[in-house]
Amino acid sequence: MLKFTKKTALKFALTTALIMPGLCQAIEIKLGGKNFTEQYIIAEATHQLLKAKGFDSSKIDGMGTSVLRKAMEHGQIDVYWEYTGTSLVAFNKIKDRLDPQATYAKVKKLDAKKGITWLTPSKANNTFAFAMRAEGYDDINTLSDLAQAYNNGVKPTMSFGAEFSRRPDGLPGLEKAYKFKASRDHYVLMESGLIYNALKGGDVDVGQVFATDGRIAAFNLKVLKDDAGFFPNYALVPTVRTEILQKYPTLENILNSISEKLNDTVLQDLNARVDVEKQSVESVATHFLKENNLI
Repeated sequence: MLKFTKKTALKFALTTALIMPGLCQAIEIKLGGKNFTEQYIIAEATHQLLKAKGFDSSKIDGMGTSVLRKAMEHGQIDVYWEYTGTSLVAFNKIKDRLDPQATYAKVKKLDAKKGITWLTPSKANNTFAFAMRAEGYDDINTLSDLAQAYNNGVKPTMSFGAEFSRRPDGLPGLEKAYKFKASRDHYVLMESGLIYNALKGGDVDVGQVFATDGRIAAFNLKVLKDDAGFFPNYALVPTVRTEILQKYPTLENILNSISEKLNDTVLQDLNARVDVEKQSVESVATHFLKENNLI
C-alpha cells in the first residue's frame, strides 16, 4: 500500500496542479450572443457545454451584431457564433458574389488579420429572406415580383428590423440589386421576433425573416425566391479570439462538436420549440446537447 508522507503528499499536489490546472481554477471564457431566438439557443448550448467541459463560462447574449463584433475585436468577448455572409458584407465590405465555400475562405482569411479565428462551419445557412402569407398576393413569388409591384404602384407594407434597414446586405443593397425603392411610408421597423406574428395576423404584407426560423412553416408563410442571388451564404460558424484559442486549443473540438450537428432542419426544429411551442431556451439547449450525446 502506498503510504503518503507530508513530502509525497506535497509532491502529488504539485504534480496534479501542473498536469490538471482546471482542478485548481476553471478557465474563464466570455461568451457572447445576438438578440434573436436562434442565437439565444446556440449561445446557451455553448454555455452549458463549456461548463460541462470544465470551463468557467460567462454568457452575455441579446447583443446587436455590430456591438458584439466590436466587443470581440476589443477582447471583451472570447467566443460567439457568427454568419459568414454577415462578416463578408457587413464587416469586410466585400461586394463580390461568392459561393458558400469561397465566402467562408474569404472571411476566415480577412478576420484572421483581426485576431479572430473561424472554426468549422455548420451546414446551416440562416440567410435573410422575405416572406408573405401563403394566401393573397398570389402573383408575388420572387423578390423580382416584389420589386415590380413597387415599381407598378402596388406597394405591400414591408417590415424588417432597424439594423436591416441600414446594412449593405439589407434594404439598401436589396433596393439597388432589384431596382426598386421602398419609401418610409411603406415599411415598418420592428424587432425581428415580432415580424412573424405581424405577418400571421395580417398587420404587414411582407416581412424580413430568417431561413431557419421554425415559424415559417408553423404560420404557413411562403418565402420569396431570391432570384437575383442577392443574399450571400450565411453559414453559422463558431468564432474565437485567436489569442484565446492558442491558449486553450481544446476549445476548437468542443465548439466544432456543436457545429457538426447543425443544419437548417435542426435549427428550424430548435427555433420552433421556443417560438411556437414556448419551451424555454435553457431546456431546448439541454435537450439538443443530450440528444446528440454532447453532455
